[in-house]
Amino acid sequence: MHDRKSKKPDFQCLADAASQYSGYFTNADAEHCGFSRALLEHHDNTGRFVRILRGVYRFRESPASPREDVIGPWLAVGRDVAVVSHETALDLHDLSDVIPSRVHLTLPRSRRYLRAPSGVTIHTTTRALEPADVTVRDGIRLTAATQTILDAADAGVGPEQIELAVRQSLERGMTTAMRLRENAGGRSARVRTLIDRAIHLAGR
Repeated sequence: MHDRKSKKPDFQCLADAASQYSGYFTNADAEHCGFSRALLEHHDNTGRFVRILRGVYRFRESPASPREDVIGPWLAVGRDVAVVSHETALDLHDLSDVIPSRVHLTLPRSRRYLRAPSGVTIHTTTRALEPADVTVRDGIRLTAATQTILDAADAGVGPEQIELAVRQSLERGMTTAMRLRENAGGRSARVRTLIDRAIHLAGR
């Protein structure tokens, strides 16, 4: 994104911003590139932009992402504060056979007032996520494999799915047995036992 707000509507500026997020942009991106709310609404009404959710759009000529159901809510809640997590992150990492029925996002507890779109489950945390806890895939910020597995285990995802996710993540080099055990140290006894068993079943 450009460092300075455009004085006139700048479609290239907006296209550059959208390209970072699989073709999607927000009200804030549009304003930064010189588009007033009225002009944004005009282009939505005339079909140049497609409104995905409140405050989230894509260019008409840009194909819809197969992950639009995740990108839209993530951008709507706030890409700078929200990370995709839990079952949704398992799905994005292609770990386990979980098919999430909702989009799961994690926010700092201090931002729990942010409104979530329909179909979104918000999780809050008082512990700031470390850089190693977060990764980016297709422009989407999501929890890294270790954090994702532990969050899913904490949330009650079935043991067989956690065991599968642990085995797959170890086989693919997405985490290590040591990292899983260390990070599970601050979780409940149930989660620690589940992770230990999953690592053992994976032959590590």
